[in-house]
Amino acid sequence: MENRCPGQDFRKLRVELHRCPHCRAEVEIFSDESKARCQRCGTMVVRESQPSCIEWCSSARQCLGEERWQRLNELTRSGGDKDVY
Repeated sequence: MENRCPGQDFRKLRVELHRCPHCRAEVEIFSDESKARCQRCGTMVVRESQPSCIEWCSSARQCLGEERWQRLNELTRSGGDKDVY
């Protein structure tokens, strides 16, 4: 049995385009990533906020458990610290 998050199904990842602050090229950052390197100039492009599995993973509730999921979901909606895992 694999010991990994049930939400780690790479078929469900989303991609967002961000502008490199140095050369203005488009940089792809996937929904499970917080940063990516610009292919044009090599600058590290950082997502404005760190992704939380609660925001993008359909299995977060199952993975975290109901009580923890509800607590973290409230923090996410209120803009609190999402890195409380």
